[in-house]
Amino acid sequence: MGYSGHYHSNNYAYQSASYVQQYLKECYSNIELPDAERKSYDSCYRFMYFIEYGERYYRHASTADAELKPILLFYGMIQLLKACLITIDPNYPGDTHVLAHGVTSRKRKKRHYAFLQDEVKGQKNGLFEYFSRKMFHVKQVEGEKYKMEDLLTLIPEVCPLFEKLTRKVTSYKMISLTSTSFTIQASILDTLNMTAERFESYLQQHGDTSIKVLTHNRDFITLQFKEDPVAGLQRRPFLYDRNTLYLPAERSQYNPIAEVMAHYLILYNLSMICRYETEWWGDLFHTQESLDLPFILQFLEVTSEKIPHLLYEFLNKRGKS
Repeated sequence: MGYSGHYHSNNYAYQSASYVQQYLKECYSNIELPDAERKSYDSCYRFMYFIEYGERYYRHASTADAELKPILLFYGMIQLLKACLITIDPNYPGDTHVLAHGVTSRKRKKRHYAFLQDEVKGQKNGLFEYFSRKMFHVKQVEGEKYKMEDLLTLIPEVCPLFEKLTRKVTSYKMISLTSTSFTIQASILDTLNMTAERFESYLQQHGDTSIKVLTHNRDFITLQFKEDPVAGLQRRPFLYDRNTLYLPAERSQYNPIAEVMAHYLILYNLSMICRYETEWWGDLFHTQESLDLPFILQFLEVTSEKIPHLLYEFLNKRGKS
């Protein structure tokens, strides 16, 4: 997997109250909050408990049966998200509106139900809306629906499975030439139904960094960036798997949803299914008939390592001036 870093020694620092207080003071000073010292003192232990309980959930998930993992991983993710939010808002949770999950799942049809085609719906208030806005500057549209298959295509480690099981290419790997130039297969123009010129302006429109198409031929396109795109981890529309960059293959994937948001929505749905749709969940593991199971197992493996990696990366960057 390559993400086995969430028990990395760098993160042990968060078990020291004196370090955490100083770290939070830096976070609050960086965003010019008044009275940063007092606020860091007040929120220090809350932050530490969120980290501690998040770690515990992830640790238990690593040894749990696959059938139980979604609940443990979902609640582990929530604890780490709350720690992230405290670095931005020392009063979190300021009111009860932000405590709900902020997502609803639809009533399930018993016959012919397929997880990949299932949808969840974002709500006006709750954790999902709050962390999307505060951490990733993505405003939620109330009632917006998210399909599981679409969300899974935003996780590049799952993309090879789409190709193998459904013959569908969902992302294109960007091969690094220098820190700011990359080649990508020219066939992305066919799947996006664009000319090279349109592709360049489309990337400019959907990204927050300057991009130019330097050259293109029948096989490859060379892209030139103004700055190293990996330095801005979680910049959409790019997808990230360790230090490898990908571009989505379909226009519908060029949206502002950060990968952390996709993991939250999928985990929310899986945790609801394994709690309340026990019969379907049991059949899924025992009959192994559908395509759903390989995708769910692959996702659980990826999210158990990648979400702590991404959220700790977020935390480690917050304290830097």
